Amino acid sequence: MYTSFFGLNEKPFSITPDPRYLFMSERHTEALAHLVYGVRESGGFIQLTGEVGTGKTTLVRSLLQQVPENADVALILNPQISRNEFLSAICEELGVPLPNSANNIKTLTSALNEYLLENHSRGRRTIVIVDEAQNLRVDVLEQVRLLTNLETSKQKLLQIILIGQPELREVLSRNDMRQLAQRITGRYHLEPLSRDETLTYIDHRLRIAGAVGPIFSPAAKRELYRLSAGVPRMINVIADRAMLGAFSQETREITPALLRRAAVEVFGKDSRLLKARSLRRPAIAAALVLLGIAIAVLWPRIADRRPTVSTIAVPAPPAPPAPPAMPRPESIDAAAASAAATAPAARAPAPGAGLPGILAANAAATDTDSAFATLFGLWQLDYTRGNASACQQARNHGLYCLFQRGSLSQVRSLNRPVILTLRDESSRQHQVVLSGLGELTASITVAGENHDVGAAELGDYWFGEYLLLWRPQIDELKQFVPGMRDADVRWLRRSLAEIQGEPVPPMDSDLFDQELEERVRAYQRQRRLTIDGLVGYQTQIAINSDLTTIQGPRLARAN
Repeated sequence: MYTSFFGLNEKPFSITPDPRYLFMSERHTEALAHLVYGVRESGGFIQLTGEVGTGKTTLVRSLLQQVPENADVALILNPQISRNEFLSAICEELGVPLPNSANNIKTLTSALNEYLLENHSRGRRTIVIVDEAQNLRVDVLEQVRLLTNLETSKQKLLQIILIGQPELREVLSRNDMRQLAQRITGRYHLEPLSRDETLTYIDHRLRIAGAVGPIFSPAAKRELYRLSAGVPRMINVIADRAMLGAFSQETREITPALLRRAAVEVFGKDSRLLKARSLRRPAIAAALVLLGIAIAVLWPRIADRRPTVSTIAVPAPPAPPAPPAMPRPESIDAAAASAAATAPAARAPAPGAGLPGILAANAAATDTDSAFATLFGLWQLDYTRGNASACQQARNHGLYCLFQRGSLSQVRSLNRPVILTLRDESSRQHQVVLSGLGELTASITVAGENHDVGAAELGDYWFGEYLLLWRPQIDELKQFVPGMRDADVRWLRRSLAEIQGEPVPPMDSDLFDQELEERVRAYQRQRRLTIDGLVGYQTQIAINSDLTTIQGPRLARAN
């Protein structure tokens, strides 16, 4: 409903566990690594717990995309069943023919054991994943333990992964469950997102959905963290409701007030959860009042004891300007359009005027549409004003928009021309194309002309927002994480081998293994990228820029 209003390709905060939207926070990365390790190793249990809505099911969906080719997986999503039903569900998931006496536990176990032995003889592994495992009955948990007795003289025949809420830990800590607990070889608890991770999570989901500019104000992101306590599902539900509210009010920026109204609709006015979170501010206010009273009472005593010193008045430092927001690429607002229509014709900047003079002389040509027209021109493409959104026009040519915040060093590492948002002394925004970059000098293109400015001076007017176009070399836009298995991993191996001049064996493997991760980290270190071993869009863009066979404009090397 609101996607076209915000210029998005799809709803960014759907609660459907789509692996494309998997946000790899530090805790999620560790949790996925534990799961991937578990499915690679034979035998025993892996336990993953986390609060409701922290992303456990999404991790399971991502794990299922990375299981080895020689593994068969049984996924049990409804564990509120009897022992017979549990064994029957495993057999059905694995394709084990059910015996005539399917109500007999011994018969079901024998059939499953026979299947596991046959699977083992063919070099295949068997994995059972139980979601919502906190709902397993005690007798079913005991049956789960007995399944791990199915083994050869060298290894277990069955790998079991239990996914559940924190109550699962309480159940397994009971004395009568100690035999099962002792067989768990790996435990991990998934925590909610931190405040910084929440802010990054919001931007991450918006970018995946196609956003090219900010939609949530910085204050709104902080408020969303407060209301959701960092739980991804609650972030999604509140944010989705807030975006619907903004659409109904025809406002393109999500504010804290909008989020609070959305939270009331989600939680209800009488919700204990919302009240608990709302109590923080009164508690802080009360603490400040008490502190003020204490200072009022004690200050005269403290003042009588202070030594007399001479003072010098020091002017307060000026408040830093607020970072600008990247305007929406699909249109110019009415005020900006009116200003552009009445602006004087472009004139040559006065000698020595520098960047302020360039912006003042070309004010009519620093709107968003003009910047996109320039950037499209560098890609040798035509840009149509007032038609489809700029990023949709790019998609029609196989290009994607990437909106980021970063530094000039980061832009230099990506080696692509970008649109920068600058703000002059009067706080007016200007969109210009950075077409060249050196150590001390930058080249910006405005109204079809290149202007050289100092890189330091450019930094005074730029607050880190940029947008670039890029063309992926894989059929489906995706990010790569260690442990995943995907046909496009072969593209990653071939690309790094060409750039680094050394094969990444085995070259025909579609597994993102440890050796490939080390090569990725070495590449990121050499290119001054974030060294995380993950191949996100920035790393892919840098790879594309380094491949000699890839077409497209590069940043010129300014003097």
